[in-house]
Amino acid sequence: MTERFITSTLNRRDSAREATLRPPAFSEFPGQDRVKEQLELFVQAAKARDEALDHILLSGPPGLGKTTLAYIIANERGTNIKSSSGPAIEKPGDLAGLLTSLEPGDVLFIDEIHRLSTTVEEYLYSAMEDFFIDIMLEQGAGARSVRLSVPRFTLIGATTRQGMISAPLRARFGLNIRLDYYDTEPLCAILARSAGILGVEIEPEGAEVIASRCRGTPRIANNLLRRARDYAQIRADSVITKKVAEDALAMLQIDTDGLDEMDLRILDVIISNFRGGPVGLKNIAVSVGEEEDAIEDVYEPFLIQRGYLTRTSKGRVATDRAWRKLGIKRTLGGTQELF
Repeated sequence: MTERFITSTLNRRDSAREATLRPPAFSEFPGQDRVKEQLELFVQAAKARDEALDHILLSGPPGLGKTTLAYIIANERGTNIKSSSGPAIEKPGDLAGLLTSLEPGDVLFIDEIHRLSTTVEEYLYSAMEDFFIDIMLEQGAGARSVRLSVPRFTLIGATTRQGMISAPLRARFGLNIRLDYYDTEPLCAILARSAGILGVEIEPEGAEVIASRCRGTPRIANNLLRRARDYAQIRADSVITKKVAEDALAMLQIDTDGLDEMDLRILDVIISNFRGGPVGLKNIAVSVGEEEDAIEDVYEPFLIQRGYLTRTSKGRVATDRAWRKLGIKRTLGGTQELF
């Protein structure tokens, strides 16, 4: 019997709604007011002159809206956008294919631009500055170079690790924009907008609960909203109240300070296994069973920002707040006692 894979009308409708969670314009993008003001001014100026925008580097922790802003910039400028990522552009030919497919004024968005290979990055220099690339054909004595003209375009690069971008590449960006974590108020606005798109009712108090526990990150806020929607649909009246939001997040093991299970495991390992540190990143990663990059990029920034963890030249150290969070106090002999 042949199996049939059927996508229901409801699922298709829900997927279409979730695809529109990204706001299409600056006016619909809550938060990051300083960044929006700068970008909006530069886009309007370039549009008035009918010129391509300067190249833009967007940096900051994951989930803050770098990709969304890239699409908004292209939309507000009235141009097309092509997107790729650093790991996907493996050789100069891949880059040449992207660049030559652009029209004048178009936007090329490269996510994780810090992961471009050195060879590809060097080809990008001439494209960004002089709008041409030289491609080598064949090898050895018969090798020859072919120069390809590139239309004037805008490169928007996004990175979570600006320090890993080489100085020559970083210097070629006319605008260097950093995004910061969001406050509760703009996150509540994001949740209200997303709830309307997803077709779920959320009370202001419910939105505030989610906003206060999403690590200041819109992507996480929207993910938690979906889980709260599921919880409300099955165990409540399909309305995300304060109680429903609290119960849904408790089920997901996200506490009142926004720390999840992995956050607490990291702090517990540093305190219980290494007496509060200092301890190296590799030891932490092995102890909790997580990749070093994930700990450094996803968990550490939030723990440091909230005052649970510090970085020193010798390693990571748990702060007094982390000890209190786990209900453990230090004694003079270096042992631990439960509060």
